Amino acid sequence: MLLIRAIVRPEKKDEVLANLSSAGFNAATMVDVVGRGKQKGIKIGGMVYDEIPKVLIIMVVPDEEKDKVVKIVLETGRTGANGTFGDGKIFVSPVDEVYTISRNTKGL
Repeated sequence: MLLIRAIVRPEKKDEVLANLSSAGFNAATMVDVVGRGKQKGIKIGGMVYDEIPKVLIIMVVPDEEKDKVVKIVLETGRTGANGTFGDGKIFVSPVDEVYTISRNTKGL
């Protein structure tokens, strides 16, 4: 199992989630977050905005589904044909164990 954490622009959240759901990936946790990337925020005039709103989408998927999920987020989360700074990141990490609280069982 793998933990996929995708940070996307807020205006892309619904489209990303809809495409994931259409592909059979319905389970996700969303958190509104702020952050900045390598560019240290956005400078507009004399103001620097270094807390840019984003949405963190968290999912756990079987190893063999990783490429499909990553492809959907990459294609849907990108703005414009070539993408733009601030479109986000995807982090993939192994998950050793999962427990479902309502059923008191191990596994997804």
